[in-house]
This record gives sequence, structure tokens and C-alpha cells, in this order.
Amino acid sequence: MTATASASASASASASEATASEAVPAAAHFRFFALEVLRTRRLGHSFLRVTFGGESLAGFRSGGYDQSLSLFLPPAHEEHTVLPSTDEDTWFGAWRAMPDADRPVMRSYTVREQRRTPEGADEVDIDFVLHGDSSPASYWAGRAVTGRRIMAIGPAVAENKSVRFQPPAATDALLMYADETALPAAAAILERLGSDVRVSAWFEVPHADDRLDLTTPADAEIHWIVREGGAGKERTERVVETLRAAQLPAAEAPYVWLAGEAGTVRAVRRHVVQERSIDRRAVRFTGYWRLGASEEELLAEAYSGQAASEDPTSAL
Repeated sequence: MTATASASASASASASEATASEAVPAAAHFRFFALEVLRTRRLGHSFLRVTFGGESLAGFRSGGYDQSLSLFLPPAHEEHTVLPSTDEDTWFGAWRAMPDADRPVMRSYTVREQRRTPEGADEVDIDFVLHGDSSPASYWAGRAVTGRRIMAIGPAVAENKSVRFQPPAATDALLMYADETALPAAAAILERLGSDVRVSAWFEVPHADDRLDLTTPADAEIHWIVREGGAGKERTERVVETLRAAQLPAAEAPYVWLAGEAGTVRAVRRHVVQERSIDRRAVRFTGYWRLGASEEELLAEAYSGQAASEDPTSAL
């Protein structure tokens, strides 16, 4: 998003990273937060930034980079999110037991930015991908107005397992791929890099005016892949062919960060490992969503133990 994601071009606008271990996080690292919409801002054709506040954010500790959190968005007939329990031992069972029509939808997004205002209040930005009413998250974000309240499970400590961008100290070059769902995470990563880092990045977006003005202290070459239609295998092939034609700078210890639709991410990972001969241990890949699957289906797989491996959705 994302969260979340921070932001899907298919059945979900969220970054579908939820697993049993994440959705029921350790109390020491994660807890519930009450978030209130302060304002919204349109960033491009597909992107909407929602700024949240709330007294509980004083205990929020984003680790930056691709920090994720889980949002609970109210059903269409409710203005605010109401959960039957926020107790660490009972919330999940109580949430799952709610009637389908009343259960808030859980979506993973990226924390785009956390900051403290001059007045001492804490704010958190989350960027959503808008694609009409085809998903609960896009539906909610498109109608978000000041004063709407939702619940979230987020980090209570900055050093937590939901920050996946972990390049080794010896890294001398960074290769990135992200689609629109992972662009907020990629943007947050770029902003925190040092000026001595070389970056080659490919960002895929649905429309030309989704090419955001990204800033970074790093020595970065950013390339945009504008989709303007195309999906499934055709889309994946276009992304891989674009990267295959690219000339990458020589590097002794490259680090690769890939995030977006699971099938495309898997294909790009295969390219960099098999064709670029980059050590698979230096590749961090995350399927934020999967074409043709809702996040509810992904959650069901995760909780049934079907989705498991080095990355929560790498088996998707």
C-alpha cells in the first residue's frame, strides 16, 4: 500500500503479506492502534494518501523502509471499525466468529511515513491504490473522510519482523522491482538510503500519471513500466523482458528487493537468480497479492498452513 501497506490492481488493493505468525503477532512487537482519518490527498491516477492520527500512535514505532501493518476496515454499512476484542489471546477468534456481513476486512499495508508534528501529535501516512469499488479497501479509501476511525495492528517496536528490507552491510548495489501495490514501500526505502548506495529500480504502474516524483539521497536510476492495460502472463512477460534488456552496473555484493503480484515477483526472482547469477540468498521477494485471489483466500491458505516458506507468500 501495505499495508498494506502501505496499496492491488486485482481483487485486493492491499499488500497481501498476512500469515498466521503476522496476523497474530507477538505482543512484545505488535499491538492494536486506533486510527482516525485526518486528511486525504490524491497523488496520481491510482494513488490516494490517507493521513491518520490518534492518541494511541504515541506508542507506534515504525521501523521505516517496507514496514507493514494490518488494517481493519469497516463493512460498507458501517462508518467506523468495531472489533469484538483487541485482546492478544482472543481477538482473532472473535473477529473470525463475526458474521460475514459485519466482519471488518483485514488488509496489509505499508507505513509510508510516520512523523511527529510541531504540536507533538503523531501522524501516519498510508498510500492506497484506487481501482473503483472492486475491493473493500479501494471502496473504503475512496470514501475516507476526516473523522472516520479504523483499527490496526502495528509495530510497538521499531526492530520488528515486518520490516523485510534487510540488506547486508557489504551490499554495494541495490536492484528493485515493485508494482503499484508495493510502490509506497519502495518509495519509503529510497528515502532512507544513503548517498553511497547505487540503485537500479523498475516500478510498474497502471497509468502514466501514476509515475510519482520520488526522492532519494541514493545514486538511483529509476525506470517506469506503464502498463496501460495488459494482465496475467502478458504483463509478467513484459516486466521480465524489460529487466532482461537492462544493463546493470557491476557489483560484488548486490541485494535484490522484489515486491508486487506474486506470479510476476516469482518470475523476476527466477530471472535475477538464473540469468543474472545473483545469489538467491541476496534476493528478498514478497508477493503482495495474487492475480485471481482475494486476500480472504490468501489468509485462509496461510492459516491452513498452505502458504509457507522464506517469505510469507513466496509459495503463492
